[in-house]
Amino acid sequence: MHALVIDDSRAMRSILTRIVTGLGFTAAQAGNGQEALDQLEQGPVPQLALIDWNMPVMNGLEFIVAVRKRPEWRDITLMMVTTESEHGQIVRALAAGAHEYVIKPFTPDAIEEKLALLGLLQEVPA
Repeated sequence: MHALVIDDSRAMRSILTRIVTGLGFTAAQAGNGQEALDQLEQGPVPQLALIDWNMPVMNGLEFIVAVRKRPEWRDITLMMVTTESEHGQIVRALAAGAHEYVIKPFTPDAIEEKLALLGLLQEVPA
């Protein structure tokens, strides 16, 4: 399975990439939503995208809306991983098409649990 990690922080991209590769994914990275869309156009299309909200050029919510407009990308599981913790923001992201929402700071276990809930891991964590 392939994941796309989208965050303007190089350190956060590195942390999330390490977590998902440790769970058996291959991973690519993008520094903003537009970079991520460009990667989707070129392929391969990932099964999972981990998306920050606050990024330059194109933010995470705009990326989710753009992805959901394209039928060929309908099967990508979209998970927000962001510092935005207001209930209204969470509702907006889920309404736009995000499947899950993780608030920073998070633990690797929190990411693993969400991926297990989404059916993206081979076995559920103990």
